[in-house]
Amino acid sequence: MSRVDFDQLLEAGVHFGHLKRKWNPAMAPYIFMERNGIHIIDLHKTVAKVDEAAESLKNLAKAGKKVLFVATKKQAKDVVAEKAKSIGMPYVIERWAGGMLTNFPTIRKAVKKMTTIDKMTSDGTFDNLSKREKLQVTRQRQKLEKNLGSIADMTRLPSALFVIDVMKEHIAVREANRLGIPVFAMVDTNSNPNDVNFVIPANDDATNSIEVIMETVRLAMEEGLQERKAEKLDTEKNDSEEGAPRRRERKSRAGKRTRVGENAKSETTPAPVVEAAPVEAEEKVEKASEENKTED
Repeated sequence: MSRVDFDQLLEAGVHFGHLKRKWNPAMAPYIFMERNGIHIIDLHKTVAKVDEAAESLKNLAKAGKKVLFVATKKQAKDVVAEKAKSIGMPYVIERWAGGMLTNFPTIRKAVKKMTTIDKMTSDGTFDNLSKREKLQVTRQRQKLEKNLGSIADMTRLPSALFVIDVMKEHIAVREANRLGIPVFAMVDTNSNPNDVNFVIPANDDATNSIEVIMETVRLAMEEGLQERKAEKLDTEKNDSEEGAPRRRERKSRAGKRTRVGENAKSETTPAPVVEAAPVEAEEKVEKASEENKTED
């Protein structure tokens, strides 16, 4: 069964493409027809592509991988931030910093700078700064939080990118392609799908259209996370069940070794040593024997 309904996509306006004169010929396989100078996307293909992408994203989430969501256009910002945050995935909605993937160590240094500033605030160092220095540090912290706060927990490169509007986010797509990171994307009729690994032909300008696709993706990834959690609990349960007999066996073996050791100790225990009589006692015995001889 499909993860998304055809009528639901139709109602959200996912089928509306761009003007015919703005189209990209590479999107021809996904275009159903042209009406009033506007290309109409084939929603049957959209349904199939959404299912394919959702299944792959589910497997990534199940494997504990991170997917970076990228959407800096106004219509998509809030939707992407809400959906990504609900499943604990990193996202970029303000500005794509050049080199965010290809120069990732530098980005991590900027993130660590936020941690350093937070530490200054907590240990009292911030209070010792002058008023001007406090203002500078505060502004720097706010700027870093705005641009990089959503990827603060991303300690390594993501396993995949999910992009809204590949034309606007072409730098992110190019960096991902250079590093061999798979790209999932909503691709409109004016975009080039050749740089995208998982193409979802859809209207990437309408909030309702983005909402429908993102909700489907979120549910699929949440399903993967739940399965990962269930498998982890089953593994821990099986380990504990298998470990109990082993612990009892080890305990039994330890008890047997203790009893064998005690028996061996009792068999090899030497007879108690009788201490020699003191010298004074020996002298008394000799003296008594001499007196007996004298009397005789």
